Amino acid sequence: MRTVTKTFKFKLYKNKKNKHLDGGIDIAAAIWNYCIVMHRRYYRLYGKHLPANKLKKHITKVKKTLHPEWQALGSQAIQDVVERVERSYKAFFDHVKQKRYGRKSPPSFKKRNRYSSFTLKQAGYAFHSDNRVTIMGREYKYCKSRPIEGEIKTLTVKRNVLGEIYLIVVTKQECNDIYPRAGKAVGMDFGLKHFLNLDDGSVIDSPQWYKASLNELRAAHRAVSRCQKGSRNRQRAIRNLERVYQRISNRRRDWCFKLANQLVSEYAIICIEDLNLDGMKRLWGRKVSDLAFAEFVSILEWVASNAGTIVIKIDRWAPSSKACYVCGSVNPNLTLKQRSWECECCHTILDRDVNAAINIKRMGLAQLGIPA
Repeated sequence: MRTVTKTFKFKLYKNKKNKHLDGGIDIAAAIWNYCIVMHRRYYRLYGKHLPANKLKKHITKVKKTLHPEWQALGSQAIQDVVERVERSYKAFFDHVKQKRYGRKSPPSFKKRNRYSSFTLKQAGYAFHSDNRVTIMGREYKYCKSRPIEGEIKTLTVKRNVLGEIYLIVVTKQECNDIYPRAGKAVGMDFGLKHFLNLDDGSVIDSPQWYKASLNELRAAHRAVSRCQKGSRNRQRAIRNLERVYQRISNRRRDWCFKLANQLVSEYAIICIEDLNLDGMKRLWGRKVSDLAFAEFVSILEWVASNAGTIVIKIDRWAPSSKACYVCGSVNPNLTLKQRSWECECCHTILDRDVNAAINIKRMGLAQLGIPA
């Protein structure tokens, strides 16, 4: 048996009572900013990091005296905000200690419209048999697209830029172990010309949803820039712009899920390359972000884990493109512009992408100890 964590996302129906959840998110934003103030003050006075438990005790006193309106949110949600600040500081300290690439700033203040959620853990909510849920003493109706499976661990109330409220439910469930299945193996090379190049020579192209929606995006951006700052028309134009971006994101994610399910149903072993996508974004910019290879890989790994398919990542520094798959000799002078080349040892004419996919498959199978 294995323990599986599942996430369910439901949209809340529009209702006047939703203003109470909006208010709860605004209270969480105020607590976040108060925590940042206390962390900075504590460091200025004592030169040390403020422990999370000490801050929790302090906020418990503050919400009873200085800010009684915070009690409308619930103690567990308030503690979760403190834990979020603690995790943000820990990520900042780890970034500095490990000397990672790029500059990372410590947690800072957030505007209320930039803060989007609060989380309830063991208490403060109750799901009923129909599509109704009670959150902090008030009953709401949500769109129950599928049944909730397993024991509920947390409930997160999330607000998007359009003002829509979503319920994100995380559950824990005991399931039978999924064992690797027998089947074909495939090597896939990610490219800018073709989204995926398979080792059999076939290619999979991405719809590039961002590129396809450029005209619509430009019109939405123009509408925002032509409105007076602070006006209601500008707010309406910004919401329309966010709606366009949300539609692009949903289309891309839907396409990634369909492609991942198709590949997982066809292959038992999928070999891919671990790429430096941040470096690729600095070179090729928008197109790499539009292809969203990292999002596709995370979806592929999740789908594969539920179907018994193995996803193998080879090292990003492995010479998959420069090594000849016939004799194994490496061509150190191969440039990115060369889409095909001739091996100096065996004189084989090699297509760059297909050759890389074949090498990725062989390296992935070698990691599993399976002969190619």
